[in-house]
Amino acid sequence: MENLKAKGYGATGSILSSLKPMAFERTPPKEDEVLIDVLYCGVCHSDLHQVKNDWGNTIYPCVPGHEVVGKVVQVGSAVSKYKVGDVVGVGCMIDSCGHCNPCTDGEENYCEGPVSWTATYNGYMKPDGSGFNTFGGYSDKIVVKESFVLSIPDALDIKSAAPILCAGVTTYSPLKHWGIKAGSKVGVAGVGGLGHMAIKLAKAMGAEVTAITRDEEKRSDAIRFGASDVLVSTDKEAIAKKELSLDFILITIPDEFEVNAYVNLLKKDGVLVTVGLLAPYAKALNNMEVAFHRRSVAGSLIGSIAETQEVLDFCAEHGIAPDTEMIRIQDINDAYDKMKDKEVHYRYVIDMQSLKEEEIS
Repeated sequence: MENLKAKGYGATGSILSSLKPMAFERTPPKEDEVLIDVLYCGVCHSDLHQVKNDWGNTIYPCVPGHEVVGKVVQVGSAVSKYKVGDVVGVGCMIDSCGHCNPCTDGEENYCEGPVSWTATYNGYMKPDGSGFNTFGGYSDKIVVKESFVLSIPDALDIKSAAPILCAGVTTYSPLKHWGIKAGSKVGVAGVGGLGHMAIKLAKAMGAEVTAITRDEEKRSDAIRFGASDVLVSTDKEAIAKKELSLDFILITIPDEFEVNAYVNLLKKDGVLVTVGLLAPYAKALNNMEVAFHRRSVAGSLIGSIAETQEVLDFCAEHGIAPDTEMIRIQDINDAYDKMKDKEVHYRYVIDMQSLKEEEIS
């Protein structure tokens, strides 16, 4: 069977290059796969990191996009969960080894196979040197294994649902894992694409949420999202008054930052989890402050397929949606510039119908 002609926007090989229209091919769906017509794709800060090779593992050409909402247009012979016409989602992963302990436990995002899980774009999470690549949702179509496809609940607006597939599950997973519940005192550091979802989700779980931001102008938004208190991180006096007050802090800041001031906000046995940073902290962790109150500092990586479905259903049940701005694919480079300058409120979503206007050969 011939490969499928596809088109999208990608970076072709330089950290300085902008995203441009490009043509490529996708393999037709195997017996356990579905072909999806991409309707909307969220724009994640990690898309920008990956395109610019900030993590040193980018495989070019790089077609980003791992917050995908679309419609099933073809199914393989063994597919039983989905049918043509279904509205579905694709998140950060499209495969994993399936055999290691995390995979058999339903935690594919911690796959311990030789190359870890297969990312929706940029190939294996741990590139093996083969040049194996995958192309993401900044495209007109995508082919995905049935077991890595998500059902989009009818109660969700599909125009704004896409960011739940990354920003939603990346914040939901640690909140769930560390047992956030009614009465928990939760801090959320960074009121951006991930942070605003974390506030909404923690509030819906019954937590008392304190938003922590360096931008005073985000105070009203944080309250609107569900925070009962807002700390400005540069206000040292206000931060000092909140020491030993929080059970759990979720840090969603995407760039290096100084972590120790946040650690001091935790109660005894409190937990701090970083989800927005895949690099060292700006300064070394002060283990004295950790040890003296038996605090824990941890990390969390996206979420499993089961958790992604859970958070989609949770958002549908509780009426939670990301705050989004719709853009055309032709405006993606400008969107990256604004995202880098922290001018987006709070998540861009690409209307992929705009890609149909492109004549790409």
